[in-house]
Amino acid sequence: MPVLSTDTARLNGMPKPSAATTPFHLVYGGDSYLNDQTVRDLKHEAQRRYPDAETIELDAANADHYTFDEAVSPSLLADRAIVIVTNLQNADEKLGDAMVSYCRQACKEPADACIVICQHEGGVKGKRLVEQLTKAGAYKDAVADLKKPEAKLNFVMQCFERRKRRVEPMAAQQLVAVLGDRTGELAAMVGQLCFDFDDNPMTLDRVNQYLTSNPQVDGFRVADLALSGRTADAIIAMRSSVEQGTAPIALIGALAMKLRTMAKASAVRAGTISTAEAKTNPWVLKNATRQLSGWTSSGMSACIQMLAWADEQSKTNGSDPVYALERSIELISRKGRAA
Repeated sequence: MPVLSTDTARLNGMPKPSAATTPFHLVYGGDSYLNDQTVRDLKHEAQRRYPDAETIELDAANADHYTFDEAVSPSLLADRAIVIVTNLQNADEKLGDAMVSYCRQACKEPADACIVICQHEGGVKGKRLVEQLTKAGAYKDAVADLKKPEAKLNFVMQCFERRKRRVEPMAAQQLVAVLGDRTGELAAMVGQLCFDFDDNPMTLDRVNQYLTSNPQVDGFRVADLALSGRTADAIIAMRSSVEQGTAPIALIGALAMKLRTMAKASAVRAGTISTAEAKTNPWVLKNATRQLSGWTSSGMSACIQMLAWADEQSKTNGSDPVYALERSIELISRKGRAA
């Protein structure tokens, strides 16, 4: 998982809070999946340290200060509780005041305090309460947002590391390319790969084998075969994918995406645009640059036009999109040159 940073220090002259010793945690913003995962990790760690503690979950949207005070008070079931407070941004003023008061007290005398883990979705709402809690001694876990491609790639690498496994950079990039906008599915995919296969590091071939039912992955695989000049293999892979139920238009879209990335890589290499202007993951751009050998602008243009024609064929009644795909693959294998 991405490293979580503490962006707060006690402003009243007291020592900076530590994640290991502070009984009051504030999980703030970032990617929603990572936010949830951080709360789960903190809860599991607290349950490991205090196996006899009672776990209580509150929703700040409908809990009041009486409910919170009761949750952090000793009970007949246990002397200590682990209190999870979700939707902190929706806490009313009285609940917020009760939490700040308890946070200040608990951080001064942590030995007998309950463990409180608050979850805030980020943003402006409830920001004043966040500031009050951090000043009172709460440990603030600022969660990564995973908006940048490098952050997503780092997330995949660390998902493997959490399972004491390694992954090839291009295999990690393939996972990001397919599931980068769905963090939960990305993490689940890593877990499933590690469960099903013993490869260490996990290879690109293994990832592609596992994701073979995904049309985007199939399209990338077909494109890579075509770009390496393996026309027959690319066509066989394409037909196999179609026979398994993949719509030709999905493969066409993936092929077009691959060529557009190569066009961007060519423009970056020529100095026409900057790497930042390409708005493409550096790993993808680097790989596309390696595949540019032998390509010309006219050849690239011809292939993109052919794919546009194939796209039209896939949407027209009475046409043959598979034939159009074959023609596109043949042209890509020749780097856009006429037969």
